[in-house]
Amino acid sequence: MHCTCVRHTDIPHTSALFADLLYHPDRTARFYPHPFRDLNAYQAAAAQIRFSAERRSALISALRVQNPDSPSLERLAQPDTVAVVTGQQVGLFSGPSYTIYKLLHAAKLAEWLTASGIPAVPAFWLATEDHDFPEVNHAWVFDAEHRPIKLEMRRSASAQPVGGVVLSDPPVRELRAALHGLPFGEEVADLVEETYRSGSTMGKAFGELLRHLLAKFDVLQVDPMLPEFRELAAPTIRAAVEAAPDLTAGLLARNQELMDAGYHAQVHVEDQTSLVFLLENGKRLTLRRNSREYTLNGRRFSTEELVDRAASLSPNALLRPVVQDSMLPTVACIGGPAELAYLAQSETIYRAILGRMPVAVPRSGFTILDTHSQKLMDRYGLNLQHFFHGEEALRERISAKLVPPALTGAIREAESSVERAIERLRNELTGFDPTLAMALERSGRKIQYQLGKVERKTGREALRRHARAARDASSLIGLVFPERTLQERVYSILPFLAKHGLDLIDQIYEAIQLDCPDHRVMIV
Repeated sequence: MHCTCVRHTDIPHTSALFADLLYHPDRTARFYPHPFRDLNAYQAAAAQIRFSAERRSALISALRVQNPDSPSLERLAQPDTVAVVTGQQVGLFSGPSYTIYKLLHAAKLAEWLTASGIPAVPAFWLATEDHDFPEVNHAWVFDAEHRPIKLEMRRSASAQPVGGVVLSDPPVRELRAALHGLPFGEEVADLVEETYRSGSTMGKAFGELLRHLLAKFDVLQVDPMLPEFRELAAPTIRAAVEAAPDLTAGLLARNQELMDAGYHAQVHVEDQTSLVFLLENGKRLTLRRNSREYTLNGRRFSTEELVDRAASLSPNALLRPVVQDSMLPTVACIGGPAELAYLAQSETIYRAILGRMPVAVPRSGFTILDTHSQKLMDRYGLNLQHFFHGEEALRERISAKLVPPALTGAIREAESSVERAIERLRNELTGFDPTLAMALERSGRKIQYQLGKVERKTGREALRRHARAARDASSLIGLVFPERTLQERVYSILPFLAKHGLDLIDQIYEAIQLDCPDHRVMIV
């Protein structure tokens, strides 16, 4: 295993907020009170946690509903133990591979904190309350040729929380077919078949698969839809509903503050924005707020009515992390760019309701390559950044390596000869008639463009004739930058495990560097 680093500022669509959090934390300190690379910050965040013995006991009882007895559960029951928390929507077949990277990062950070005198355990928030089924009903894998394959479960649109969606004929057969030909494809497909069974639910299957894959890391799972956790969440939700006008005003001010600093507000907020949804008849329903009154399809609820129904309310994206960290003794929250952008806004709610906020930690990220693919990239002079310019540009770069050297030399010589000839003629024309010199300048650019066009066409013809190189190009694009996106945001971890074996999980864990904020290219 070998890793190289790529700065996030060299990756497309990295937000200014995320880049500054990583590389210029002084600029974002007002939004994130604890620097994530500083042990003193974790000590300060841990010292701010006020978790009564009764609340810890209730938490442990709730965790026992879905977690087996384990060392992590025993440690969390101790008075001073804190949690390193991450989470994800319960996507089909474990969702994008960065889900696994988050979990492993949480486990490694908890291990480091414990060794540093802050007893900690990793915990994973199963986002079962979300109701956007199209976001979680599919998974991407690749086959032996690195061709992207989308696996999908179809059902009618519904406002039902996705964690409770019952599985009906999940696409396990399609997964097995896609992974056929990969060395460990059958083993991985068998594991998925054990966990994704018809009649189970999205939340349960997701949690079982993660528990199988990450058993040795002893990560505790939290399902907020369980009644025990709903009761734990209720006090914070009551406080948020009662303070909603002030909290909304604080969020609006924070959004303006972010924009004034040159950043973005991840979640749009209006005066009528509700921080909660109503859970009713198996659905998660959108509420609108007008001062201290809420509406839902013509129905009206007073603040007092919703306070009384707090256990039937579900937090929105900005309130959710605050609810999470009121239920858990959270010292650090690990997330991706969007989640950490939420936290920059949610900091105002943390301050108002909890009086504290955990350390916001950017998750580790990886692009995983096999040695053969790395050799191909070396052969064609490619690195990760070359994939960001699009498939056409990448193919042109590969094809340029296939043109016979003599032909490439002749094209370069022609370009140089034309440039020299135009320069001589320009010098003569400038003294004779400057307007003719300007016209020559335009003509010269056209000639150079046409020569470049010939060169590109020559490269494409070379690629067309070179079948192996064309396959190499397709294989690399499919593996490294599928759907014009980093592989970690598209592919499930499953095809990587099918290609490299289940012990790839251990290798990723070892590759995580807590002091390195960069994206890592990992060669296995």
